[in-house]
Amino acid sequence: MLSFLIARQTGVDEPVRLRRAESTRRVLSLELNHDRDVECIHGNGINTIDIEVIEGRYMLSGGSDGVIVIYDLENNSKKPHYTCKAVCTVGRSSRYVHKFSVETVQWYPHDTGMFVSSSFDKTMKVWDTETLKPAEVFQFEGNVYCHHMSPIARKHGLIAVGTKDPKVQLCDLKSGSRIHILQGHRGEVLSVKWSPRYEHILATASTDSRVRVWDVRRASGSLFTLDQHNGDKSKASSESVNTAHDGRVNGLCFTDDGLYLLTAGTDDRMRLWNSATGENTLVNYGKVVNESRKGVKFTVSRGCSPEFVFVPCGSSVAMYGLHTGELVTMLRGHYNNVDCCEFHPDYQELYSGGKDCNILAWVPVLRHPDTEDEGAGSVKGGAQTSVNPAFEDAWSSDED
Repeated sequence: MLSFLIARQTGVDEPVRLRRAESTRRVLSLELNHDRDVECIHGNGINTIDIEVIEGRYMLSGGSDGVIVIYDLENNSKKPHYTCKAVCTVGRSSRYVHKFSVETVQWYPHDTGMFVSSSFDKTMKVWDTETLKPAEVFQFEGNVYCHHMSPIARKHGLIAVGTKDPKVQLCDLKSGSRIHILQGHRGEVLSVKWSPRYEHILATASTDSRVRVWDVRRASGSLFTLDQHNGDKSKASSESVNTAHDGRVNGLCFTDDGLYLLTAGTDDRMRLWNSATGENTLVNYGKVVNESRKGVKFTVSRGCSPEFVFVPCGSSVAMYGLHTGELVTMLRGHYNNVDCCEFHPDYQELYSGGKDCNILAWVPVLRHPDTEDEGAGSVKGGAQTSVNPAFEDAWSSDED
């Protein structure tokens, strides 16, 4: 640590290098925090969680019981052992509660005064956080599997919605109406994600084994379809031409810079793609168990070098090197299948939710004092180690 600080102070290294090095160390040391509990509110499995980026303090969760909970992650008690309390709940007693399972929740990217939820009751609701009442309700013909708002959009207020219908729906927050559909998929749309780099680029995944990338400003179909064989017809059977996976594709996640797109499928494979060209980078993550009939919510670290991906894998969360495909560790602590996980970039922490109705917090292990710090005054081989004059105590009293 001292070497990084000295290099930064003297201008040898950029300030960002120290931050990346420490962020990476913290992520690599993640373990289950036994001193931090998240209040158990849900009476059924937790399908989705989201942490707002404005303060990094409040977390949303949605469960199979239709309940939505807002948690305060801050330690207000200042005690070592504490519980993240539920600030407010849209419970079964509320007249506005979803009738069936909540599949996706998301904070409005620019303000904590609003969030959006979608459910198997064929609705998507835009909520006022202050009153916990829906400001807008969008009705659909089939189950709603997912929705997503662009984290960077300034020129549009579109929410992409994936439903049982093969058509991707675009809903406008400003007008409160469904304004456009994207046609091309042949099966249910299980995951949708806007690019964090370009506000008009959208990726969608479906049960038809395909992932399509769209520019929503264009009227003529998708930009391209991801092909696991990169166009090599000799390797592809007639059924797998232009498919991203050999089964349902039920997970999408862009890297923080938007340069790469991760996809997960029920063929127990995860793939990394160049989001600009659609090329399969052929990173081999091995077998990534995925038996979910719905969407799987996984996440990528931010601010690390290299970056890591966290993906639910049975009752554990698997952590892989993003560009190497190496399995770094398995985070074990849930008693049942994990359905979602969310990375907190401010503190390099991870939160995961599962069918055991629990949300677990995975936090970095505290750094041990460096040998540089400990050895400053130690005796080695009978003689005191030399100390940099800049760190010597120059104080003296008049009596001496």
